[in-house]
Amino acid sequence: MDFTPALTTRLLIVDDDPQIRTMLAEYLATFGMEAQGAEGGAAMRAAMASEQFDLVILDLSLPGENGLTLCREIRDSSNVPVIMLTARAELADRVVGLEVGADDYVTKPFEMRELVARIHTVLRRSRGEARRAAPAATGHETRFGIWRLNTTLRQLVDAEETVVPLSNAEFRLLLTFIENPNRVLDREMLINNARGRDLDVFDRSIDLLVSRLRQKLRDDPRDSALIRTVRGEGYVFTGNVEH
Repeated sequence: MDFTPALTTRLLIVDDDPQIRTMLAEYLATFGMEAQGAEGGAAMRAAMASEQFDLVILDLSLPGENGLTLCREIRDSSNVPVIMLTARAELADRVVGLEVGADDYVTKPFEMRELVARIHTVLRRSRGEARRAAPAATGHETRFGIWRLNTTLRQLVDAEETVVPLSNAEFRLLLTFIENPNRVLDREMLINNARGRDLDVFDRSIDLLVSRLRQKLRDDPRDSALIRTVRGEGYVFTGNVEH
């Protein structure tokens, strides 16, 4: 059964090819989605400053500022889901895309219906997380070390009240860790919780995601106070969690 959003879904398509932007917008409209096009970074920033979007479709191979740079910029200031389009199928491209905060990727050439399915998957997961956080309207916080994680606002805040942006995958991974302190979590569980069972993921991506989360938590892997590697098994969160 096709997933049809109750409210109009607003998408931003960032691609330098006007034909691709038009083709995608027209096709997505048949599924009840409104799509706006942007040819590059400047147009993307202008669109995101003036409107709110439910999801961004971002081409990797843009002239000038490439998709990786723009994805990192989006993730530094927003939790809007990002699906990357890439004409290259090498593992390294997929790993880097996930590393900078993309929620999923589609390799060109692709079936249009596959892209729609991936959009629906990412939106279901994103909206599901928002619903789960909704009861904590006052802003439930979990504390560990110098950090506070607000699960309503999805914000990580340090002792100096500095907000550290988290991607959707980083937020899910951190939430999994703090909900399972002092327990060894294998890579399969972390992959399923951080990205969802219906995405095409691989073991190496979770290691990169953990590395990125450690950097944001300022947790030195050589002398970790929060996320410790258990060789051959996975990771364990050793922070003192206060709910």
